[in-house]
Amino acid sequence: MDFELMQKVYPFFLEAAWVTILLSVLTAILGLTCGALGAAARLSRFWLLRFIGAAYVSLFRGTPALIQLFILYFGGPQIGIQLDAFEAGVIGLGVNVGAYMPETMRGAIISVDKGQGEAARTLGMSKWQAMRNVVLPQAMRLMIRPLGVNLNTLIKSTALVAAISVVELTYTAQRYIGSTYKPFEMFLIAGLLYMIIIYVVGLAVTWADRKARLN
Repeated sequence: MDFELMQKVYPFFLEAAWVTILLSVLTAILGLTCGALGAAARLSRFWLLRFIGAAYVSLFRGTPALIQLFILYFGGPQIGIQLDAFEAGVIGLGVNVGAYMPETMRGAIISVDKGQGEAARTLGMSKWQAMRNVVLPQAMRLMIRPLGVNLNTLIKSTALVAAISVVELTYTAQRYIGSTYKPFEMFLIAGLLYMIIIYVVGLAVTWADRKARLN
């Protein structure tokens, strides 16, 4: 193992790690937004919204994320959508991971005893107020762990954007392999940095879960 080479290229991998972190944060925000909208659509009393929510989940869960990235980045210009690689990565992965969240959110909301919402309504709250002040706080306790799993999957999925030339960890490893012919060392550095990022996210999810259960 070439430790001297690993030491030389390590700073460049740190820069790529920051790109991976930024990509993960922006993608998670978009994914959670899409997931919340999808869950709201699935819970709607209007059949059209329920159909749109189900279609969104089926479409993006039923096709590979890599194909979705290729369509958005390479096929987008044909229909007037001009995005750089980073923007395409954020949107493509965000919309994809968001399709895995509605059922988690919907299941957590449904699992809250209906009597809780009905009791809030008898106290004069509107349906929205009951949902915001009574149902959602209880459902959040059940959402955090599963959503944390989705976030971990998302971080690992950011490796896919190397295929559209986003300079993140996987792309950086591939680039240095081409010039050093040392795949083991390059992928080892990338893998360790991925593990550190995921470990920190896991700690944050555990802290949020404990705090939610104590409140």
